[in-house]
Amino acid sequence: MFLAPLAMVVSLALGGNQFPVLIEQGLALATWNSVYTTLLSSASAVLIGGAIAILLERTDVAGSTPLRLLLLSPLLVPPFVGAISWLQLFGRNQGLNAAFGRPVWDIYGADGIIFLMTLHSYPVVYVIVSAALRSIPSDLELAARVSGAGSGTVLRTVTIPLLGPALLSAFTLTAVSNLADFGIPSILGSPVRFETLATMVYRFMESGTVGNPLQVVSTVGAVLMLLGIAAVVADYLVSKGGSSTTSGHGTMKLALGGAKWPVTVVSWVLALAITLGPLLGLTYRALLPAPGIAFTLDTITMDNFAATVQNPRVREGFSNSVTLALGAALLCGLLGWVIGILVTRTSARSNTALSLVTLLPAALPGLIIGVGWVIVGRYLGIYNTRWVILLAYVCAFTSMVLQAVRAPLSKIPSAVEEAAQISGAGRLRALVDTSGRMALPAVLSGAVLVAVTAVRELTVSILLVAPGTTTIGVQLFNLQQSGNYNQASALALMFAVIGIIALALTVRAPRKEPQ
Repeated sequence: MFLAPLAMVVSLALGGNQFPVLIEQGLALATWNSVYTTLLSSASAVLIGGAIAILLERTDVAGSTPLRLLLLSPLLVPPFVGAISWLQLFGRNQGLNAAFGRPVWDIYGADGIIFLMTLHSYPVVYVIVSAALRSIPSDLELAARVSGAGSGTVLRTVTIPLLGPALLSAFTLTAVSNLADFGIPSILGSPVRFETLATMVYRFMESGTVGNPLQVVSTVGAVLMLLGIAAVVADYLVSKGGSSTTSGHGTMKLALGGAKWPVTVVSWVLALAITLGPLLGLTYRALLPAPGIAFTLDTITMDNFAATVQNPRVREGFSNSVTLALGAALLCGLLGWVIGILVTRTSARSNTALSLVTLLPAALPGLIIGVGWVIVGRYLGIYNTRWVILLAYVCAFTSMVLQAVRAPLSKIPSAVEEAAQISGAGRLRALVDTSGRMALPAVLSGAVLVAVTAVRELTVSILLVAPGTTTIGVQLFNLQQSGNYNQASALALMFAVIGIIALALTVRAPRKEPQ
């Protein structure tokens, strides 16, 4: 399930030297574009996400709970939907550019790609850094305050140095994700011939510009795999070497003093702009009957929403996406649960290898997983069916469930299984009836995350869809690429609103510890 498609990519890449073809097709420029957009966006995401985590978790900024909801809104909006959203504001002759009668900012190209990648990466950094902040004992910061240090000095000399491993881990994670991103550079880069490795892979597979596209793409895939594995190893070494020996919960709030209200106002303005700006841009475009028509009370129409809902391909994509998402959630939940029990509750020598094999696809570009299943699907006779997309999802997303269940399973005392065995249960039944059942809430959480991710997925399935098997993410991408911008905006608005509502229902303020 995990190694076969990746092994196919590597074996196909080793079958011939395709580097001359790649160099002729612009490999050097695509690699440079991928590297610098990835590095700049990841570094910016770490700076912004780390600053937001410190602001919300360690200071007395006003309205932190609703502010958290607004600032995390990009988390549940797919990146390619975010690209379509911001395109309505800063696209050529669109949004603010059209309102001012001159270009305010042309979002196409490298700067737009870096901005959107940063915007959709910093919430992940926030999640990692905020968890690290809660593990820093407030005694260390309190000791600095007692010694006469101000809030800024405490942050600079105590809090931020202790966050070093978390910040480095967040950087490697976002770098892998941004390197593999396809939707943003495709929507904002392809129209101006700005190509990254991910969009180059898609071009080779779809345009027929090279003679042996699978082998050429596999060569690029093998290189991206090496980069992904290197990033995972680097993240492991950083977390291992930089782990803190301190433990506890950080509950201390640093007073902003006279800067509290200016910081609060600026934070709210930015949060509202990030959340409401693209939604207003999508709404503006979705309510117009066609591009270029003036926005007045007479021209406002709901026809785009009606046409989108009634579009047979959209309805087919929605049906397929829901079916595939539920199937992936069920299979990933079952597989992740079994693997989690094996690697945490047994002492087999293969446990480490089993964990790494399951987690490996999470570090690889979704397009490469798709290429692997294109090859495997042809051998198995399931190519151009929903089965190949489902298996690709299981390959890509089982790691989410494994990550969710490993921690709770590893904390369960072995005494519960021993008690079951003393009562007459066999080894297998003791595992399933005790540790296995206690891990079911974590399995459910991981499976829900798989379903939410799969239902809006684009990168893995873009190369696997066929007539009758299209997904809702691919259909939205096709609407945008075919120039049907108004229906694409209506569908993207539905995506964005549903994602933000889901976030509003799940986000919670951190529970206060007793003083």
